[in-house]
Amino acid sequence: METSMRELIETIAKAIVEDPSQVKVTEIEGNTSIIFELSVAPEETGRVIGRNGRVANAMRTLLQSIAAKEGKRVTLEII
Repeated sequence: METSMRELIETIAKAIVEDPSQVKVTEIEGNTSIIFELSVAPEETGRVIGRNGRVANAMRTLLQSIAAKEGKRVTLEII
């Protein structure tokens, strides 16, 4: 299921930014938690974060609801 969470992050980020080729998602998996690191072109970081962090928080909420079904914790870091 982690790969689908990774694909979800990539799909959302690629839809938001102007240069989808710069989108990279790195997955770091532990026993009970998963950390996803999202990196985009430096000038497009603001698009991914959104106003007052709304876009980033919406992505985190989606991931947390998916991970809760699996009994895991998820963290999304935007680099």
